[in-house]
Amino acid sequence: KLRIEPDGLPPRDLEQFVDLTGVAGNLWVGLALLHTLFALEHNAICDRLRREFPGWSDDRLYNTARLINAALMAKIHTTEWTPAIIAHPTTRYAMRVTWSGIAGDRLGRRVGHLGSGDLVSGIPGSKTDHHGVPYSLTEEFVAVYRMHPLLPDEFSFRSVAADELLEERTFPELGALHARERVEEIGVANALYSFGIAHPGAISLHNYPRFLQHLERPDGTRLDLAATDILRIRERGVPRYNQFRRLFRLRPAKSFAELTDDPDEAEKIRRAYDGEIERVDLMVGLYAEPKPNGFGFSDTAFRVFILMASRRLKSDRFFTRDYTAEMYTQAGLDWINDSSMVSVLLRHYPSLAPALPDGANAFTPWTRVG
Repeated sequence: KLRIEPDGLPPRDLEQFVDLTGVAGNLWVGLALLHTLFALEHNAICDRLRREFPGWSDDRLYNTARLINAALMAKIHTTEWTPAIIAHPTTRYAMRVTWSGIAGDRLGRRVGHLGSGDLVSGIPGSKTDHHGVPYSLTEEFVAVYRMHPLLPDEFSFRSVAADELLEERTFPELGALHARERVEEIGVANALYSFGIAHPGAISLHNYPRFLQHLERPDGTRLDLAATDILRIRERGVPRYNQFRRLFRLRPAKSFAELTDDPDEAEKIRRAYDGEIERVDLMVGLYAEPKPNGFGFSDTAFRVFILMASRRLKSDRFFTRDYTAEMYTQAGLDWINDSSMVSVLLRHYPSLAPALPDGANAFTPWTRVG
């Protein structure tokens, strides 16, 4: 099991070993909540495996639980988060097919994976396929996954018991240096509820969080992340917006009026790029582009995203040829099949039940209590 303190949070004494000058410096309350939630889920899986296999060593319990937990996260991302942010009927069906195939989850449970392909029964359990290229997170994928406008600058925290306002905070007050302090004073269940009832920001122009344009990292480094995003994409050789679309067999924008359906925005972009449509940066074009019905981000970004969403499964042997009862145990596969983000939340924080009715998707705004 993973160590959890009596207050239900990860060990405080381990924080002294965290290097905040690296990736860990991106920690904030939202990420701390997910770390805590899935640490508790890991321990619950260990309990289930211990009952099923009392003779297993700690190492085997730990490694198998970690494998099950990772697959559950992949399933949640594929079948719940993605359909929530790309809320179009076709994409919702497509993401379910990615995981369960056209045969569906119920038939898969009864007869297992049908064939070595992924169309009928989904990617899990199918043949591993790198499509001729070693797996990597491509620069194109990193470039389109610029979703910072989802984050607000201010946060309201409310009680899950009565929806009463507990406190209001700006994002810098929720960052790595204050994450544990905030979670302790607000409470995990209240914080989860507060995020659950909130709506995300629109991934569009003029909506980049102010705090990220004046970001001070835990080590004191200051940067404008919006400008850094654009510069990073340029320096890593990812093409500008129009050329990017050509390479994905998409029609480029012939004019600034075609780039966006807002005439005022088209004029602002035209002035910014001295009237040269081919110079428009990829990220600017992605934010300006009109979105299909139900999409939280642009169609151009979606083309890259959907390729990588399936590739990260198809290239991983633990999600393909080794997604078996021999590797995961049948209890582990059942755990993955029977769980969702809602069930994970309610397993560890049952007080959230009034905000998460049956059939709810945890990645759409929750029901307000009271």
